[in-house]
Amino acid sequence: MTSIALSSAAPTGLKVDAVVVGVAPGDDGVDLLPGTESLDKALKGKLRSVLTQLGATGKADEATKFPALGAAKAPVVVAVGTGPLPEHSGPERHEALRRAAGAGVRALAGSESVAVALPVDGDGDAGAVAEGILLGSYSFDQYKSGEPTPGVATATVVGPGVKAKSVKEAVARAEAVAAAVNRARDWVNAPPRDLTPKVFADNASKLAKSSKLGVEVLDEKALAKGGYGGLIGVGQGSSNPPRLVRLTYRPARAKKHVVLVGKGITFDSGGLSLKPADAMPEMKSDMGGAAAVVAAVHAIAELGPKVSVTAYAAMAENMPSGTAQRPSDVITIYGGKTVEVLNTDAEGRLVLADALARAAEDEPDLIIDVATLTGAVVVALGKRVSGIMSNDDDVRAGVHDASLRAGEQMWPLPLPSELREKLDSPVADIANIGDRNGGSLQAGLFLNEFVDQGTNWAHLDIAGPAFSDKAFGYTHKGGTGAAVRTLVRVVEDAAAGHI
Repeated sequence: MTSIALSSAAPTGLKVDAVVVGVAPGDDGVDLLPGTESLDKALKGKLRSVLTQLGATGKADEATKFPALGAAKAPVVVAVGTGPLPEHSGPERHEALRRAAGAGVRALAGSESVAVALPVDGDGDAGAVAEGILLGSYSFDQYKSGEPTPGVATATVVGPGVKAKSVKEAVARAEAVAAAVNRARDWVNAPPRDLTPKVFADNASKLAKSSKLGVEVLDEKALAKGGYGGLIGVGQGSSNPPRLVRLTYRPARAKKHVVLVGKGITFDSGGLSLKPADAMPEMKSDMGGAAAVVAAVHAIAELGPKVSVTAYAAMAENMPSGTAQRPSDVITIYGGKTVEVLNTDAEGRLVLADALARAAEDEPDLIIDVATLTGAVVVALGKRVSGIMSNDDDVRAGVHDASLRAGEQMWPLPLPSELREKLDSPVADIANIGDRNGGSLQAGLFLNEFVDQGTNWAHLDIAGPAFSDKAFGYTHKGGTGAAVRTLVRVVEDAAAGHI
């Protein structure tokens, strides 16, 4: 991962490969942001006109590269747009800086050293810039022949006061969180033949042991013996059997206990309810929820908040075969509730049901599940926004607030009680699908059936943001590591007594 340094020197005097500065939309061209002063002075006040002539507008994600021509020790300058930048510190300003930093380093992929001189006013700004650098500098090249194009090797965050202790702490937090996001991205980007449930479980176990997390892995025999009918039913059509991974973080003097549950379908063909061919290539990302919770708990252990965390990653491969579960089969979820499987492509809720029912035995204060669960939420919210559902209004509001501060777009959705009857089954306790209207809400209502009454619970449907078909800001094409940052922030909020 990119190494982060801090400097309060003028960026023009640093011996680096490139300097990144920020600009915002202006009335006639661009407005220069703090951090551009020394460069503008070296260009005799002509930086704004140069950028205007090059077509820069200052809009978000825009990167305008030009030769420094002696105005800086670096040979190259990249002016990145922030869009309208709020003056005061807060989630909107932090996200604008995060995206600008990411766009800058993406434009300089393969560089050895970069100075990023965006407006940094305090630890919140510095942490956001560092996070944007680390996320924007990500690369996944291991399957490409020839020389890879890695991200930036070293990046220096430039600004007044960046040597302050609070800034260093903010950057250290950004490093831990970004490493977790990038780890989740790696898992989502991995080809499904190389990330089977067993391999994924092995990866999670190795990671847990490296950070002194407790770890338990149930294989297919243990799952069958334990009555995990959702995981067994979804996985029975594949030659790669399912796994349930349980990770535990137990700090001394923990104030609360949060359980994280992730959907880990390592490839989703739809089972016998087969998906259309053009929908399948992205289905290696159907384990994005499990990737998020496993990566997040590792970052949480590194950061050390005084909250106990248990993470469940429910892993299976959903394939069609002579042994696959059939539409109209009835399965028994952990704990005894029966489900009529009307559509085998609504499989994620089945493996989550097992994990949610098991989580009740941990007596948590809060459960959050994360899943690439429904296409309906993408229709409703688009590809960049996740849905939040909850059995408690305050919890839903708290998770939403945490997501905004983490820089992840999420939107609160209801759980309308009148839709529950859509899931009624004549032969089982519940059916796994209803009708097309409000599909994501019905999926949330299904999951709610397996949450212990009296336990606060939130469901994050990340079906849209988990996999991006284009690069922008600090986001690369492919796996995004969606929800990792929000989960870390929620646990930190729980430690502070805010949720």
